[in-house]
Amino acid sequence: MGINEVPASERVHIGFFGARNAGKSSLVNALTGQEVSIVSEVAGTTTDAVIKSMELLPIGPVTVTDTAGFDDDDAQLGMQRIEKTKRELFRTDIAVLVVNAALPFSDTEETLLRLFREENIPYLIALSQCDRLTERPAAPEHALYVSAKTGEGIHELKEALGRFAGSGGQERFIIRDLIAKGDTVVLVTPIDESAPKGRLILPQQQTLREVLDAEACALLVQPEQLEGLLKGLNAPPRMVVTDSQAFAQVSQTVPDSIPLTSFSILMARYKGFLQTAVAGVSALQGLPEGAHILIAEGCTHHRQCGDIGTVKLPNAIRRLTGKQFSLSFCSGGTFPEDLSGVDLVIHCGGCMRTERELQWRMRTALAQGVPFTNYGVTLAACTGILARAIAGIPDV
Repeated sequence: MGINEVPASERVHIGFFGARNAGKSSLVNALTGQEVSIVSEVAGTTTDAVIKSMELLPIGPVTVTDTAGFDDDDAQLGMQRIEKTKRELFRTDIAVLVVNAALPFSDTEETLLRLFREENIPYLIALSQCDRLTERPAAPEHALYVSAKTGEGIHELKEALGRFAGSGGQERFIIRDLIAKGDTVVLVTPIDESAPKGRLILPQQQTLREVLDAEACALLVQPEQLEGLLKGLNAPPRMVVTDSQAFAQVSQTVPDSIPLTSFSILMARYKGFLQTAVAGVSALQGLPEGAHILIAEGCTHHRQCGDIGTVKLPNAIRRLTGKQFSLSFCSGGTFPEDLSGVDLVIHCGGCMRTERELQWRMRTALAQGVPFTNYGVTLAACTGILARAIAGIPDV
């Protein structure tokens, strides 16, 4: 799969952090072999995160981020840049702390190391501008000498990043481990006003690919075609997976003997927060009239009249509870760190956000005592089939 076909959320995210003028931008340019970032002797030239997606051997498709200096001393803009840099931490899979090799570690660099450890982010220390050294002491643990000017250490840095990327732990699956070779899986994919023209949405694509990888058979239908398809099969399918917004119609069509779930529920499982989502949705019925619900969308698509997050989900909640709630919305890379006054967070499946970023959003909510759930789990609960929708998923 080439770089253009790999979703941003599935690439390894490598973030370069450090103080101003530590050599981050020069090192990013040397690592990528491209003029990704502006390089200048003026401190603070990089004022916002510069992001580049590329193929970086031996890792493969990656997203490289050059962040603003973490010691920016501009009273107002500096704090904003630092906050943006901190936010990049939450979607970073591997962090590179860039330190001027000629200078001792500063409070800024010690703070960044502490944040890496607190967020459990694998990290390397790049001792940059080593070509200027007259003496070179032994590099500390996790550190190596590099020079963007001479190219020294760049190959070793790539190899070290590759080793980190290759030690990512247990492989995650959406559906592949729930099915077997030769199984039939029915994927119900509504094509309505909110469906993207000419393509399937990412969770549908990824689920379809995993079915094929398992050497199982995938049958794609719209909700109106489902009943006829099931009647025409010689044997019942192993599982039916539907778009969450079609739960009500599909659940009435699919016999109870056939496992049924949704793309959103499978995506929450894949991103590692399904158990939290199932626990969090139980708070919905107990919310008082006027309670504040934050509905968080991970992507930035244009919302249309039948949008699931702003229209279908609120309508389903009102039908279930009979109450009017105060709703607020966020989308894309924006998620509030301060959830004061929020009583429940309902997140999308998170296909466009990295697992690490989804985990951070979940922890941010739970740390403030705010239940955290997702679209698919909520719609299953509103339809009265949540127990059925998670019954075939052993790790819940």
